[in-house]
Amino acid sequence: MRKKLNNAKGEWAELILEILWSYNTTIQSTTSEIPFKLVYGSEALIPIEVGVPTLRTELYDQQHNASIRNAELDLAEEDRDIVAIKQKAMKQIIERRHNKKVVPRTFDVGDLVLRRTEEARRPPSHGKLAANWEGPFRIAKVLGMGGYQLQTLQGNSISGNWNVSSLKLYRS
Repeated sequence: MRKKLNNAKGEWAELILEILWSYNTTIQSTTSEIPFKLVYGSEALIPIEVGVPTLRTELYDQQHNASIRNAELDLAEEDRDIVAIKQKAMKQIIERRHNKKVVPRTFDVGDLVLRRTEEARRPPSHGKLAANWEGPFRIAKVLGMGGYQLQTLQGNSISGNWNVSSLKLYRS
């Protein structure tokens, strides 16, 4: 799509139908199927085959075509189920690949952490050089599912719960 649209510059609106047609009639890597076939149960007849005689159009038989079309429609739901299974398998592969790179973070009660400074709390006078982290704070309670309650080093409770993605271990 990008290649086609980059060459078109200001005429991209006229090319949308061509791009959609090419997308819907191209085998997708995640499903190994053509989107047109998943929706309509059969492969698309490209426009050039309508005007120029091809083997596919020359051997067209109404009776035979109707019986084949009924068989294709009977199998369409099965094809969709197979594609759904392939998509789930692909998603699991991608998820496993991603999870290999993720380093889980957990904190225990009493750990010292820094918390990410929110935009509203940053002094506007410091601009982009304002500190991104503030603290240290002590973990007061582990809520589970990545949630924590914090307290200051003096033992004063801080309102609100904090997600593990907003915290990092304090190293002095």
